[in-house]
Amino acid sequence: MIAIESLSKRFPRVTALDRLTVGIEPGVTGLVGANGAGKSTLIKILLGLSPASEGSATVLGMDVATQGGAIRERVGYMPEHDCLPPDVSATEFVVHMARMSGLPATAARERTADTLRHVGLYEERYRPMGGYSTGMKQRVKLAQALVHDPRLVLLDEPTNGLDPVGRDEMLGLIRRVHTDFGISVLVTSHLLGELERTSDHIVVIDGGKLLRSSSTADFTQRTAVLAVEVTDTDAHPDGAAALRKALQQAGHAPHEPDPAQGAAPGAGHLVTLDVGDDVGEAVYDAVRDAAVHLGLGLVRMEQRRHHISEVFTERSAGDVA
Repeated sequence: MIAIESLSKRFPRVTALDRLTVGIEPGVTGLVGANGAGKSTLIKILLGLSPASEGSATVLGMDVATQGGAIRERVGYMPEHDCLPPDVSATEFVVHMARMSGLPATAARERTADTLRHVGLYEERYRPMGGYSTGMKQRVKLAQALVHDPRLVLLDEPTNGLDPVGRDEMLGLIRRVHTDFGISVLVTSHLLGELERTSDHIVVIDGGKLLRSSSTADFTQRTAVLAVEVTDTDAHPDGAAALRKALQQAGHAPHEPDPAQGAAPGAGHLVTLDVGDDVGEAVYDAVRDAAVHLGLGLVRMEQRRHHISEVFTERSAGDVA
């Protein structure tokens, strides 16, 4: 869908992209990086709105340097910042954007109605957008990116300004863009957990440079650590300590408690232990039997997974070294 080769973008006082090379396949791809990492700059270059300083890129096989107009006909774009005219309704605006993309008047109206329903705007779509909430405005911006039935949409920080419920709803909409309509998505965010939940593939950039590009499954593969949560009892007011002792006696090696990891009264306490690359049923059975023998409440057992944030931790450690 997108091929980027040695792409750089330099401004007078900062380098936004530094010899970036990466490919984007069909599906939902998350582009993650801190604010200022170069995400928005990259999207503007891919749309042909800003020239690169050097290097090349193609979108749907089209050169961003010479075919920007053709790219924008086939790609949807949801900008990060508020850019909606306050004195027109969502319906009027999305119809206008559909016409701008080349749809005839009747088709533009039909597609607008369908798309606004898809993003969850109903009677509100006839009101001026100046009175919309942030969540409603984000849905309108998503609708105008989808109305012309693009093959690819570029979504720049689509959950900005949303509360947790609105964030979850937007992430669900983004996932459905691909699963229900077969449209590929490149979505940027500085919130790592969002991309872990939504994307098939993750591209991590920092300071305009590529840190890693791989499938979400590779990023979040299981670690060799088993996390066990137990609750205390009257007989064992420190259930985690009792469980650690029992597991040591059974030949396992639980980790020492982390002083920074407290727990609220009545909440579970974590015990972690190394189980190797492939934890077997025998380990789960041993933990279960130890908890039952002690009379502890066993809340959960799960093998921990890596997080995208570890990429930045590894980068920082490398810089220090």
